[in-house]
Amino acid sequence: MFIQTEPTTNPASMKFLPGQAVMSHGTADFTSPDMARPSPLAKRLFGVKGVCGVFLGSNFVTVTKSDDIDWFALKPAVLEALAQHMVSGEPVLEASFIMSQETEHRGDKVRRHICEILETKIRPAVARDGGDIIFKDFRDGVVYLRLQGACSGCPSSTATLKNGVENLLRHHIPEVLAVRATDSNGRFVA
Repeated sequence: MFIQTEPTTNPASMKFLPGQAVMSHGTADFTSPDMARPSPLAKRLFGVKGVCGVFLGSNFVTVTKSDDIDWFALKPAVLEALAQHMVSGEPVLEASFIMSQETEHRGDKVRRHICEILETKIRPAVARDGGDIIFKDFRDGVVYLRLQGACSGCPSSTATLKNGVENLLRHHIPEVLAVRATDSNGRFVA
């Protein structure tokens, strides 16, 4: 099995492309081994010393490493674990987890328009860098988004949010005044 790799804008994250579908729809973000329980693939990758984050996209896996190891040492072990999983026949995610992740943002016209722009214009571009942006909320003119994969902790994520996402949303939706990032618990990230 041949797995391609690509660097991301986040030096702590690398994108792995196994040449086949990873997720049939949606994404999954695991920031600890405990969170990875519903994913045999993520559990296997967390078994590699130095892996501290796993993000699953449509046709890629983004792995985030700890600061105390370099990619030269880590990359071969990640490639081996990923290849072993892909040929094992095990699922990427347990079916119960997939069902619980299927949520649709219904609501007012502004929220639907925000989600539409995120889905069609922003998320595909962010996925090319090995990450994702998830809509969390819209209130008082502020759009709250969660950065995942290579985007989480990326040095350029603030610029991406302000110069890219916020400008695009404000251009198309006058009700949007600002964009802010949240963590997995919904707390504002500075």
